[in-house]
Amino acid sequence: MGKNNHAGNEYLLLDNINCPADLRKLSVNQLPQLCDEIRKFLIETCSVNPGHFASSMGAVEMTVALHYVFDTPYDRLVWDVGHQAYGHKLLTGRRDKFFTNRKLGGISGFPNPEESEYDTFTAGHASNSISAALGMAVAARLNKEKRNVVAIIGDASVSGGLAFEGINNAANTPNNLLIVLNDNDMSIDRNVGSLNSYLAHLTTSPGYNKFRYGLYRMLRKARLVNERGKGAILRFNNSLKSLLVHQQNIFEGLNIRYFGPFDGHDVVKIVQVLTDIRDMEGPRLLHLRTIKGKGYAPAEAEPWKWHAPGKFEPETGVRACDKTTNDNSPVKYQEVFGHTLLELAEKDKRIVGITAAMSSGTSMEIMQAKLPARVFDVGISEGHAVTFAGGLAKDGMRPFVAIYSSFLQRAYDHIIHDVAIQKLPVTLCIDRAGIVGEDGVTHHGALDLAYLRSIPNLIVAAPADESTLRNLMFTAANNDLGPFAIRYPRGNGNSARWRTPMHSIEVGRGVKVTDGQDVAVISIGTLRDSVKDAVEMAHKEGVNAAHYDMIFLKPLDEDILKEVAEKSCPIITVEDGTVNGGLGGAVAEWMTSHGYNQKIIRLGIPDSFITHGSPAELKTMCGFDTNSIYEAILRVANRH
Repeated sequence: MGKNNHAGNEYLLLDNINCPADLRKLSVNQLPQLCDEIRKFLIETCSVNPGHFASSMGAVEMTVALHYVFDTPYDRLVWDVGHQAYGHKLLTGRRDKFFTNRKLGGISGFPNPEESEYDTFTAGHASNSISAALGMAVAARLNKEKRNVVAIIGDASVSGGLAFEGINNAANTPNNLLIVLNDNDMSIDRNVGSLNSYLAHLTTSPGYNKFRYGLYRMLRKARLVNERGKGAILRFNNSLKSLLVHQQNIFEGLNIRYFGPFDGHDVVKIVQVLTDIRDMEGPRLLHLRTIKGKGYAPAEAEPWKWHAPGKFEPETGVRACDKTTNDNSPVKYQEVFGHTLLELAEKDKRIVGITAAMSSGTSMEIMQAKLPARVFDVGISEGHAVTFAGGLAKDGMRPFVAIYSSFLQRAYDHIIHDVAIQKLPVTLCIDRAGIVGEDGVTHHGALDLAYLRSIPNLIVAAPADESTLRNLMFTAANNDLGPFAIRYPRGNGNSARWRTPMHSIEVGRGVKVTDGQDVAVISIGTLRDSVKDAVEMAHKEGVNAAHYDMIFLKPLDEDILKEVAEKSCPIITVEDGTVNGGLGGAVAEWMTSHGYNQKIIRLGIPDSFITHGSPAELKTMCGFDTNSIYEAILRVANRH
């Protein structure tokens, strides 16, 4: 979809906005029409080129108002996570490129400073916006710049520990930070925890809010409220609320001025409020109530399904994934995990499940539906999830913690300090390991093999198929092995017949897939089948390659490594993870320490951050797709 390639006059305003300066030429009364056009554009484009849909639909008015009131990019908008930033991209010069969203070579699905000066900070993980924006606000103050800085954060992200740390620091550091709280009562799944309940009730009567804000504006116009001074009226809103209703909210208690809640879909009102509070000194928070999926009825009705719905029919709301009814097709690895966990938990009352706001994303919902008292959604708090699991394990439970690979990075110290040192039986089920595709650089699970391999007392495994995943989970649940990490990729497995009987696997024991003398290929995880195909292709060219599936990165199968060493042939390691510190590094270290000097070629994710694109495209780009493995075999065997 190129510029102005739209039917009729559907985008009269939007087609003429190439930067926020164009937006500011509109009258305030034109903004509701612009919001309608943005929503139509998102429905039209996201239905054929999937992305994060419902969050951006719910943030349209807020986005328009922020760019209308603030002088971006000089003023900074710092987005949290970035799921809600599609409207922001449309208004900042990327409308005509939006059809490339999340595609290889196209624009990113998340804010990316390398892509645009309007994207002020990388956003892909939750809860970092307040800390980053506070840093920018303090920098502006130190540099004596009159720059406004705004952090836009959702009600789920604000519950994260890092967000609280940022709020605490903002309350006691001189700054002019504005925090916009986008409260839609949702993250990807429904929000959980006491803070969500608190925000839901963080309102007095509509009459009180209207009275408070109206009185504030009246006194401000009469210059009876001194925004730049340090006088007694500086905290007018807080004092008035304490006087009238004898209570403070959590933000006011931290000396952060609170405004709201306001209707987050009344763009004219939001512009008015932002204009009023824009030049205030000191930290303040604007609370906007929004509806996730606003403007598209199916998304409003089931926002969790429409977070990232895939392709859909705009007229009917039927998603492409809803049409998939073939019971004989392979299921996702996360579903194998979810069903297996329920099977294990039904037989062992010690087993509990923990997820960090990703019940559906990890398929923890399967156990949650049947055994709700034994599943804990701790919100966007990965570090807490791991330490909480440690506490459960210390007193006899067998917790399974399901977290995406790139999100588990945030819990690294907790794995070490609160689980591994004490050898606690916590099983880390690491979803979205390896290349994940269109979500890109912030979501690839590239580093888990490397960052976990160095931790003492921790077993690290990667199954090649669904049956092995089930057996590894069974092994972790039924043996006193201490902490156990199992990583598996995004997407479907290879077989519809995955519900196999389970048994324990000998820890540290791999499998010889094929024998050969010319080359030894050592793989881990679901790349086993790509290696099998490459080995068969090479065999047709006269190269007899041995292939070993290690299963365990830690402990390594030393018998396999000795067998490979004694072949005195070149070695190729293959992994869906960084080549620095992962399987290739482990094999090279072992060979060196035991006096062997075979040539070792390491295939995997290179020492760089990988962009977005389809998994197949990115694996080819990184050089560990089937053909790249085949070419490497021929090359080291001198048959190329």
